[in-house]
Amino acid sequence: MRGVRWRRVAGQFGRSIAVWAVSTLTMLALAAVLPDFRLQSADGDSATRIAITAGCGAGAFGVLSAVVWPLLVRLLLLVPALVLGLLVFFLNGSLLLLALRINPSGHGEAAPETAVIVAAVMSAVASATGAALAVRDDEAYRRRLHRLAARRRRSDPPCPTTPGLVFVQLDGVGHDVLLDAVRKGLMPTVARWLSTGDGVRSTGDGIRPTGDRSNGDGIRPTGELRTVDGIQSADDLPNVDGIRSTGDSPPPTHRLTPWRTDWSSQTGASQLGILHGSTFDVPAFRWYEKDRGEVMVCNRPTSAAELQRRAILRTGSGGLLTVDGASRGNLFSGGAGEQALVLSIAARRRGRENRSRAGYFAYFSDPANAVRTALSFVAEVAREIGQSVRARIRGQRPRVSRGGLYPLVRAFATVVERDVVVAAVMGDMLAGRTAVYADLVAYDEVAHHSGPCSRDAGKVLQRLDRCLALLERVAEHAPRPYRVVVLSDHGQSPGETFRSRYGLTLADLVRAGCGLHVPRRAERTRSGAEARAAVRAALRRPVEEKGEQQRPARRSEPIVLASGNLGLVSFPDVPHRMTKEEIDARHPALLTTLANHPGVGFVLVASEEHDGVVLGPHGAEIPLAKLDDQPGPLARFGPGAADAVCRTHSFPHTADIMVNSAFDPADGEVLAFEEQIGSHGGLGGAQSQPFLLSPLELSAPAAGEAELTGAERVHRVLRRWLDELNGPQVPLTDDTEDGDTEAGDPAPAAPEPGDTEPRGTEDERAA
Repeated sequence: MRGVRWRRVAGQFGRSIAVWAVSTLTMLALAAVLPDFRLQSADGDSATRIAITAGCGAGAFGVLSAVVWPLLVRLLLLVPALVLGLLVFFLNGSLLLLALRINPSGHGEAAPETAVIVAAVMSAVASATGAALAVRDDEAYRRRLHRLAARRRRSDPPCPTTPGLVFVQLDGVGHDVLLDAVRKGLMPTVARWLSTGDGVRSTGDGIRPTGDRSNGDGIRPTGELRTVDGIQSADDLPNVDGIRSTGDSPPPTHRLTPWRTDWSSQTGASQLGILHGSTFDVPAFRWYEKDRGEVMVCNRPTSAAELQRRAILRTGSGGLLTVDGASRGNLFSGGAGEQALVLSIAARRRGRENRSRAGYFAYFSDPANAVRTALSFVAEVAREIGQSVRARIRGQRPRVSRGGLYPLVRAFATVVERDVVVAAVMGDMLAGRTAVYADLVAYDEVAHHSGPCSRDAGKVLQRLDRCLALLERVAEHAPRPYRVVVLSDHGQSPGETFRSRYGLTLADLVRAGCGLHVPRRAERTRSGAEARAAVRAALRRPVEEKGEQQRPARRSEPIVLASGNLGLVSFPDVPHRMTKEEIDARHPALLTTLANHPGVGFVLVASEEHDGVVLGPHGAEIPLAKLDDQPGPLARFGPGAADAVCRTHSFPHTADIMVNSAFDPADGEVLAFEEQIGSHGGLGGAQSQPFLLSPLELSAPAAGEAELTGAERVHRVLRRWLDELNGPQVPLTDDTEDGDTEAGDPAPAAPEPGDTEPRGTEDERAA
């Protein structure tokens, strides 16, 4: 809390300096154009002397206005308003004359009538500057929104008194990255909720230990006193899960639970499962569907709409947010009645009930919001350019290109979308909505290009933590109590790109294995970060990406797509999923070339003899049915890898060949098939380990030591919490949770037709 107070003091001091500087420049400009206003002696002074005179005069005028003006207003309370309005100008002029008289240089002078004009202009400029800087202050911003919402709430019907739920998704923030940020003092709000970090204690209910910190995910305690962005972190003190503790802290309010994604560790699959309860037939971020002759891309509006339609059809439920819900900044709607910046509706014909960009118009229609975001946007562009130049000068490795339009894309993700989404969530809370789900993509975008554990990404986590603190303060003024749940959809694994290490792309390697011509110069694979799709949707620009045409130049040539460190190879001229035997007959060297390449961890392919097999180096060929006993190349990818591979194999649109990059457990690094040094989408390292941060008032996500696996399971947990808060608040028994069923859930206050949709995925888990 001391850090927060010092930050507020520093911010106020900085705003005061800025207002003083602008006032000084204004005084110099007025002295240059007004004949009866001088800042120099009759004999003339140097430019430095004139500047000092202007600075002292502006400072004295500001201090007098701040100290004397409130006293004068109190003395003049009985004066009629019209007379007081006229007196304001004369009083301001008198204060300016007094400021010039007490100026140490003694050279400033002005005619009385000119002093009135100068004082009025300087007051207006100072007020505008202070207002522009104040709108960037979270506390002032919160108070302002509260006043606006209070006026609106007086005309709205009363909302329920039961607690509402706000789900904030920190896109791409892994479980261990969150813990590391707490240890370093980058996220004081999360640390306070867990009652850990920054000198406060940790409890067994607050954090679940994940074992040895040097587990290959790239996050390790150093056992030494460090300084990160000016904040000290001492890891050598007594700790739980690497976080130091003391005995004089308040009890925790939240618990932190890790969960594990499917093979496709990316927002499209995870958010579809969280919001709509199904991740079936989402094998990757992008894949080719032979029956439709189309490349599906999760962040393309048409594809997102189709995936949402399939999930609703499969589960029979509209989604998590069907009852009085709001969806903000997501790929999918979750069945919410209130939607803004939702990609799945961006491609529809625009109407009153369907305006994906409505959040932008609602936000920027307020001039204060526009000023607040514009200033931050410019600062973020400058910050990215500076960080990129510094990384290049230092020769930082690994490194990817950060030029072109990327600074603008980053600023959009870390400033514009963040501000719009957070403002929309605050409005939902002040309006008393029952369930709100929002996605903040800022960290994910920066970590892709700077690295998940980089200083740049840590700065973004600091700002996201302030967003959480802002929402927490807004909840104090909401018409109903709120429980804030923070979660992530996946993590990110560091590592250089496949192209930078080997000088060729996965597509080049596949073409070589097929005996096709390989371009002399490898082309870069475009990044599929969510922020770029959000920018396109906001500008209503086409969302097709280069290299995602429906068919290759020749129908017999393979289509090679990348999703982080997961590659997919499809042969469009064959209507069904090809088997190993068919591929070997057509391209005898292809599977051997892929499986034995040092940058490839394993390959999944269908088999006429074994249904499906996993291929690895040195001729390893493990049938899926034997993976539990013989994990082969999957062993280094950790527990759950075999189940994830088997489930993906059962999908109708799984590619002919699924390629997962190599993974080094020692440092947690993978090789991305896209131009990203922080990637996700496949197996290996921290990308498969997101988190769920939930209030202790809610029942535990998983009973005992049971691991939370899959986004569909997370969906059922979130639905259970909504039932607890809006119906009898009776938590599930341990037996019920161990059975992974919702039979023991309390009946919701407003039953949804899809409460039974988890039963529809039992066949997937069996597969």
